[in-house]
Amino acid sequence: MSSKYDYLKFDIVKHFGSHQSPSKIARLISNDYDAIDVERLRKHIERLKAENNLDDVIHPYLDGDANNVLIIGDLHTPFNLKEYLLFCRIQQEKFKCGRVIFIGDLVDNHFSSYHESDPDGLSAGDELDLAINEIQKYYKVFPEADVIIGNHDRLVYRKAFTGGVSKRWIKEYKDVLGTPNWNFVENVEIFDININHGEGGTARAKMKKELQSQIQGHLHSDFYVEYIVGKNFRIFGMQVGCGIDHKSYAMEYGKNFKKPAIGCGVLLNKGTLPMVIPMLL
Repeated sequence: MSSKYDYLKFDIVKHFGSHQSPSKIARLISNDYDAIDVERLRKHIERLKAENNLDDVIHPYLDGDANNVLIIGDLHTPFNLKEYLLFCRIQQEKFKCGRVIFIGDLVDNHFSSYHESDPDGLSAGDELDLAINEIQKYYKVFPEADVIIGNHDRLVYRKAFTGGVSKRWIKEYKDVLGTPNWNFVENVEIFDININHGEGGTARAKMKKELQSQIQGHLHSDFYVEYIVGKNFRIFGMQVGCGIDHKSYAMEYGKNFKKPAIGCGVLLNKGTLPMVIPMLL
């Protein structure tokens, strides 16, 4: 059912992550509304929250600066945190990011792992279908992006190699996931900064080894920006956190690890200002 407040939908959902009450959200965005309109808006916000379907509300942000980059953490779809998409989209607009990079492990491929998979979990086909459904939500909001290939993304290709299947038989990532405008790469070099998944160790260790700034994911509990400053140089290592649902069965292997850091990274002002942004849970 349409409402006269539909044009405010995105302004409304941007406040959902702050856990504010419908009454407070209504007062924050009501501008010159009278008391009756504020009350009607409050009820509208309550209905939106009850529906809990924001996919049609979150639209692409097309006015960003290409010198500001949003870096989205490991998703491990379909075992991703559903609220994480809105969080990332809000940060993109807040920091005016005109470029988007996914740090890797877009998909989990739990069923296809070389480790034991849950016998009561999803089949490989069902897991992939749900992962594609989640990825399509991100593709709608971030239609142009670089996607770094993570170790979980490679699992099916590794299984094919183990089984002696030529790579010529295998589809590209973007063809399987339905993301023709995403660029799948091993790493991204921008502003003399190496952005990679992080399988070779922490960003802190790699920046010291390579003497180059590093931005990484992979380690779900690591979330920081750390600098090394010399007489004639300044470099940093950044770990961007993740957007996983650590309560899902696919994350059971990490139940005794540190709690994952839910958040993302932004790289601003042509690479001179790296920041990590935690998501309030």
